Amino acid sequence: MSALEDTLAFQLRALGITGWTREYRWHAAVAWRADFAFPAAKLLVEIEGGTYIAGRHSRGAEFAKDCLKYAAALLDGWGVLRFTTEHVTDGWAVDIIALALAGGTLPPLYYPPTKRRRKLVGEE
Repeated sequence: MSALEDTLAFQLRALGITGWTREYRWHAAVAWRADFAFPAAKLLVEIEGGTYIAGRHSRGAEFAKDCLKYAAALLDGWGVLRFTTEHVTDGWAVDIIALALAGGTLPPLYYPPTKRRRKLVGEE
């Protein structure tokens, strides 16, 4: 578990979002784990740290393994949300997770993220 994952866990708790677990093994035959999972919603969340410093998730072989992992998750009926450091620290990740759990969709022009956080539909 990373400090970035700790940050997202803090944000989830602060917003009262429940039903999640960390380091969730979602595949019975392969030891794949997700950083976060919402099993009842069949939603996996992956934090892709080190995206600008050639971290593990952005190097060739590991990136290819992750692609297969995410494809397998989709074929097994899981949704997968992937976020970078900036998505977590700017609050975008937790907003999008909340929206996904509520069955919502991203409003137009929600992305790309900027330092100024855009409001979700229904927010004042």
